[in-house]
Amino acid sequence: MVAGVAPSRASAWVRVAALAGVVAALDQITKQIVTASINRGDSHQIIFGIDIANVRNKGVAFGLLADGDVPVLLLTLAALALLLIYFGSHTDRPQLWIAVGLLLGGAIGNLVDRVRLGAVVDFIDPPVWPAFNVADVAIVAGVALLVISLGSPQGTAAR
Repeated sequence: MVAGVAPSRASAWVRVAALAGVVAALDQITKQIVTASINRGDSHQIIFGIDIANVRNKGVAFGLLADGDVPVLLLTLAALALLLIYFGSHTDRPQLWIAVGLLLGGAIGNLVDRVRLGAVVDFIDPPVWPAFNVADVAIVAGVALLVISLGSPQGTAAR
C-alpha cells in the first residue's frame, strides 16, 4: 500500500476475513492442544505462577451471564453485526480493519466453543485473574485498537 492511500473496500474486507480466520484458527488449535493434553479441571504451572488449565466458562467476561446461553449468543451476534455494519461504511479508516479482524476472529473462536461444547474453553490462568484464552486476548486487543482508531482523526492513525 502506498503511504497515505487507503486500501480499497474489497481489500479491507479481505484483510478482516484473513485476520479473523487466523485468530479463530489459532484459538481453536490452542484449545485443542490443551483439551487433549490436560484433563478438564486440572492445571499445570508453567512460569511465575501462571498455569495452563483446562476450564470451561459458560458466561462472558469474568463468568458474567453464566446461565444466559441464548442472551449471550444474541448479544454477541448483535454486537458483531453492528461492528460489521460500521466497518462496512468506514473501510478506509486506518487500523479499523485490524480491530475488526481481531474482534471477529476472537468472537468466532469463542462462539465455536459455545455451539460445540456449551461453554468456552479457557486455559491461560494467571494467579489473580480469571482464566482466559487466545480469543479473549484478541478481543481485548481489538477493543483497544477500536478505541484508538475511533479516537484518532481519520487518516492520522498508524497503519
